[in-house]
Amino acid sequence: QLQLVESGGGLVQPGGSLRLSCAASGFTLDYYAIGWFRQAPGKEREWVSCISGSGDSTKYANRVQGRFTISRDNAKNTVYLQMNSLKPEDTAVYYCARVSQRLCVGSYDYWGQGTQVTVSS
Repeated sequence: QLQLVESGGGLVQPGGSLRLSCAASGFTLDYYAIGWFRQAPGKEREWVSCISGSGDSTKYANRVQGRFTISRDNAKNTVYLQMNSLKPEDTAVYYCARVSQRLCVGSYDYWGQGTQVTVSS
């Protein structure tokens, strides 16, 4: 019954914006930090961002710092990734994942199926 389901991906022009959603079910969301990862074809999966269980702390990869914003609405069991000023290099499948505790440290123990983000030139 534990699920993480990503949505909100699509095709956007460079400089455009998208908001991804990660809908959680089967567990109490505020007990867990949630992270976002992405993977482009032929490249390694890379960590993008993470938000603590309470939402008080956020972390970002250098490549997205200042352009992406992670947030959460625990009442809706949903974590968001607002992506602005998108670049072609942001094209990837984006995954959300659960951290094994409330802080953005340690291992990720459950993953969603991913949503495709394509930034066209």
